[in-house]
Amino acid sequence: MAALGREMTRAVQRQSVAAGNLANAETPGYRAKEVQFAEALAGQLEGQGAVLQPLATHTRHLGGGADGEGVLRDVEGLAARRDGNTVQMEREMLALSRSGTDFASAQTVLAAKFRLVRYAINEGR
Repeated sequence: MAALGREMTRAVQRQSVAAGNLANAETPGYRAKEVQFAEALAGQLEGQGAVLQPLATHTRHLGGGADGEGVLRDVEGLAARRDGNTVQMEREMLALSRSGTDFASAQTVLAAKFRLVRYAINEGR
C-alpha cells in the first residue's frame, strides 16, 4: 500500500508541474519544467542518503520535501519561441492526462486492497 501511495504522490507532483507549465505558457523566457524520479532514485541508491528537496525557483516558495519526491528540472531539447518560452501546450496537456490516469489507476488498486481487508475483517459476510 505504501508503493501505491508513493505512486499517487508522484502523479500529483507530475500534474502540479504540468499545471505550472501551462500557467506560464505566456511568460516570456519561461523554461518548461519536469519532475524526474529516476535520477532521484539513482541518487538515493548511490548512497547519497540525503532527503530530496523540491527546487524552489522563488524565495517565497514553500520548502518541504516528502519521501519519494523527484528532482525538478528544465526540460531539455524543446524548441523555444521568439520570447524564449519553451512550453508546448500539447505536451503539457498529455502530461496532465497521463498523470490523471496514473493517479486513478493507483486509486483503483488501493480501493480494491481496502475492499479485501474489509472482506477479511467481516469474515466474508
